[in-house]
Amino acid sequence: MKPALGVCYYPEQWNEVQWANDAKRMVAAGLQWVRIGEFAWSRLEAQEGVLSFEWLDRAIETLGQAGLKVVLGTPTATPPIWMVNKYPDMLAVDKEGRVRGFGSRRHYDFSHLGYRQEAARITGLMAERYANHEHIGFWQLDNEYSCHDTTLSYSPAALAGFRAWLQNRYVTIQALNQAWGNVFWSMEYQDFAQIGLPNLTVTEANPSHWLDFRRYSSAQVVAFNKAMVEAVRAYDKTTPILHNYMGKITDFDHFAVGQDLDAASWDSYPLGFLEDRVRADEAWKNAFMRQGDPDFQAFHHDLYRAVGKGRWWVMEQQPGPVNWAPYNPVPLTGMVRLWAWEAFAHGAEVVSYFRWRQAPFAQEQMHAGLLRPDHEPSFALKEVQQVAQELQALGEVETTTSPVAIVFDYESQWAWDTQPQGKGFEYFYLVLEQYQALRRLGLSIDICPPDTKDFSAYKLVLVPGLMHWKHNLKTALQTCQGAIVLGPRTGSKTADFHIPAHLPPDCPELINLKVTQVESLRPSYQLALNTQCLIQYWREYLELGKSVEVIASAVDQEPAIVRQGKVIYCAAWLNTAGYQALLQPLAAEVGLKTVNLPDGLRVRQLGDTVVALNYADHEQDLPHMEGVEFGQRQIEAAGVVLGKVL
Repeated sequence: MKPALGVCYYPEQWNEVQWANDAKRMVAAGLQWVRIGEFAWSRLEAQEGVLSFEWLDRAIETLGQAGLKVVLGTPTATPPIWMVNKYPDMLAVDKEGRVRGFGSRRHYDFSHLGYRQEAARITGLMAERYANHEHIGFWQLDNEYSCHDTTLSYSPAALAGFRAWLQNRYVTIQALNQAWGNVFWSMEYQDFAQIGLPNLTVTEANPSHWLDFRRYSSAQVVAFNKAMVEAVRAYDKTTPILHNYMGKITDFDHFAVGQDLDAASWDSYPLGFLEDRVRADEAWKNAFMRQGDPDFQAFHHDLYRAVGKGRWWVMEQQPGPVNWAPYNPVPLTGMVRLWAWEAFAHGAEVVSYFRWRQAPFAQEQMHAGLLRPDHEPSFALKEVQQVAQELQALGEVETTTSPVAIVFDYESQWAWDTQPQGKGFEYFYLVLEQYQALRRLGLSIDICPPDTKDFSAYKLVLVPGLMHWKHNLKTALQTCQGAIVLGPRTGSKTADFHIPAHLPPDCPELINLKVTQVESLRPSYQLALNTQCLIQYWREYLELGKSVEVIASAVDQEPAIVRQGKVIYCAAWLNTAGYQALLQPLAAEVGLKTVNLPDGLRVRQLGDTVVALNYADHEQDLPHMEGVEFGQRQIEAAGVVLGKVL
């Protein structure tokens, strides 16, 4: 694989006389890919059935003739006003019962079958016209599924679809009543037509009801995406297809969507995400205000590499201030370069910047691009050009399997959203905190779906907070030769959202214990394991079977970490230092070399290259890593250094 750079471009927003010069400047900057089209429906079909593809023909030809490969986006994220007038019930309804209106984007309901047919129609028309086009190297379907909280809709279309989905799943109303435990609070139904959506109840709705609604809603995203894939494949059998996901979007199962695609991409906005999606104190956010969290982007790189079955891009990379976060600072000099190299270190094929030119109008006019609105270069363009030059010298690279795996499960996020049992308990952050600890130890990580059938390539596997055991996962872990870390809350429910009959973690095949009681802790309260290792948010009380040894106890002498053979159960949510203290000796035991990295310094192995990245705003010493030669001792602020595995 030869990594490359790209950019997002909107020819419909600019005078056509600019296109050729823009394309020439893109190529001169070292860009090889350009994404277009994903918001252009009103220009492609201003009135129903009145199609205008000629301008797009010319745009593709202009870009292609300049030497750029095109990612052609389908425009279904922004249906035009005539579509809404035709199908006024295609608009989603929020949790409070309010219709979400026209005037921005993503204004459609995944459950609305009429809109799905219209989306497949315009996608098919594009595919028919541009199938196997010499300048088109990828299709992108839609844009950022679920962004702006648009997976869950409480509309009449969603209600009808949900009832049909439930009848298909349970067949009989008696089976549904049994699965949901509807004898509780006299919630039993006599017919599927009696079932409503789980919002607007007096107090909390049945958690099984909520979980099935989340499953149904995710399935609608999968079905919508599949219909778009089929519309493309009816005409174009070979050009690869992807979608651009977003950071910390967990409302639908990305692995399930990815099964119908050829690759994954995601939209990386480190500074925006630090402000509204990273859980950290003010001191941490101040320290990384201009750089982003050192692990948040890396986690998503690894996640979408898994979703894309090994093939993935960054489709939108932040090049300057964004417009949508609570605060929008300018990146520290060097970070635009660093973010690209970090993505390549995790195996990205392409890093594509959003956008070529900052728009002087509409909602995103305060969102920076590689050019300013006056067509002059922004500060970021120089760093992009530097990366392009460095890539020329890099040559072919190949990602390899990492030694450590973390199992990530979207359904577990839905379950703990539904029944957190404590305000601070969020599955995403539980997983991320363990990922952060591994990164601070200098380890490279793969993220695996919950239906993974083979962990033989891994020396260490972590399974935190898994709601219920998926088919084959226990067997895969049993045959794993490496160490396994479970918990907390792993296996604590059945697939129907019941407490298992034999109590969590419901895996006697792996470890002989029972969780007899749980407690959630106030966010300001922390229980010590030792002077540095703390329990936060969540703690469990254990009944230990034979052959289970206590590794660590809390100050009240209750076991916090226990072990049986290769399986460790962590009965608490630890702080990062606690996870490091648990994982470092375990890594050494299975033959993994670790280092203790300071705040902001991270490393990632890419084939026989080790990429060191300094998120800090000051120079730091490079780590001493056995078997790795960096060729220098320090790394500058926002610096990137490539080392060689000896």
